[in-house]
Amino acid sequence: MRFTSTARGARLARRLVSHRLAEWGYPYDSGPNETATLIASELAANAVRHGRVPGRDFHLRLTAPPFSPGPTIRIEVSDTRAERRPALRVAGPEAETGRGLFLVSQLAERWAVTPRFGDALGKTVWAEITAD
Repeated sequence: MRFTSTARGARLARRLVSHRLAEWGYPYDSGPNETATLIASELAANAVRHGRVPGRDFHLRLTAPPFSPGPTIRIEVSDTRAERRPALRVAGPEAETGRGLFLVSQLAERWAVTPRFGDALGKTVWAEITAD
């Protein structure tokens, strides 16, 4: 799904993930739903804050197999700023920002940054969790 590169777009992306996972059998208060929603929120916020190009949207893709033991939920957020690659850093205790990718790295089984697929310019930041 495509969202405007605004705070509202990031908020709608987070809500979409939570609602879609609930529809797919992962209730709102379940660990997989809460974790995937938090990761999507951080990735969407980064796309808006660091990957924004005026007039360009960011894309979110969510995939999850039918509910069964150990399926992988994958969250992908793509933006149009290929030159601004995210870097994992540890924020100081007084810092007001800079913890998003650290949270993603701690919650996800795997995560990475890759070029966008096809002819589109930009990058995709993705994360996977196992829905146990």
